[in-house]
Amino acid sequence: MKRNLFKKRKMLIIFIVVPLAFLLGGCVFLHTPSFGRLPSGKRLERIRQSPNYVDGEFRYPVKTEVMTSSKSGLATMWEFVTQSRTYTKPTQPVPSEKTDLQTLSRENDCIVWFGHSSYLLQIEGKRLLVDPVFYKAAPVRWVNKPYPGTDLWKPSDMPPCDWLLISHDHWDHLDYQAVTELKDSITRVLLPLGVGEHFERWGFPETMLTELDWQENVDLGDGFTVHCLPARHFSGRGLRSNKALWASFLLKTPSGRQIYIGGDSGYGPHFKEIGEKFSGIDLAILENGQYNKDWAQIHTLPSELPQVCHDLGAKEVITVHHSKYTLSKHPWDEPRRNEDALEKDGITVRRLVMGKPEILWK
Repeated sequence: MKRNLFKKRKMLIIFIVVPLAFLLGGCVFLHTPSFGRLPSGKRLERIRQSPNYVDGEFRYPVKTEVMTSSKSGLATMWEFVTQSRTYTKPTQPVPSEKTDLQTLSRENDCIVWFGHSSYLLQIEGKRLLVDPVFYKAAPVRWVNKPYPGTDLWKPSDMPPCDWLLISHDHWDHLDYQAVTELKDSITRVLLPLGVGEHFERWGFPETMLTELDWQENVDLGDGFTVHCLPARHFSGRGLRSNKALWASFLLKTPSGRQIYIGGDSGYGPHFKEIGEKFSGIDLAILENGQYNKDWAQIHTLPSELPQVCHDLGAKEVITVHHSKYTLSKHPWDEPRRNEDALEKDGITVRRLVMGKPEILWK
């Protein structure tokens, strides 16, 4: 009898203590600095005044579902993790070049791509570093590991930059360790509304941060202007989504050139509206990768990419968001074939080699 009673107590302890330990561990993990912080105080007050903030969250004007599958979100993700896939990772290192960026002359208008959506833009003497992810594209290192040949760069390789630009706070666009190491080599940070809360938790002074809502703009000085524009996506680093904004951007230079920085976005009417408002876009940098029919509204599908280009009316296109991580089920090099399709459709595509400066205009 005593033995049975001891067994029951032991099992009861296991069933209570183990789940509590996991719950406590999860809570501690979610409160580590890399997860950032939800907006509060004056920032939250400003967010609540935004026309894009509805019922406690940011929303795209057209109804947008993160998961478009008929299955539940959990079932879709389980299928994604467990389903066998072929050719989603390269069998050889991805071609790349390790250029000494510290010697890069500001006189050259160029772009240097570091894979996925990370790149350095140097335009008319101004340097902007966009979405630099050099360490982790997920909360833990063993998830979303970069392909061989795509992990050559660290913050110490970057030259001093005038602006750090972040399109949204997802892990594959906002790398906590990278941006904290970059702090002393960046003059200012440009962010969608609400993302500044993460940066303040990470030790960035408020005076260093510029946060914009859609349809707002900021003078960067020296004749440069950036317009913050819509994107059809979502945000969040932890369990709660859409508490900070996500965005695309339009950079106008002193000479009148226009560069569109698309961020992450599914297809939507905003592309045509942007093309009409900013006619004559010289270069559009667009997402092309990590798409899937199960999340068709938040990432551009290959069949939609030509229409995005035509809506924007850009003279040239560069595609990003590919060739570094496997975040979807399509073949890892399929985005390159999507570029072939764009060219057949009469669109001028610049094809980048990671790490190699691509001269944009002479």
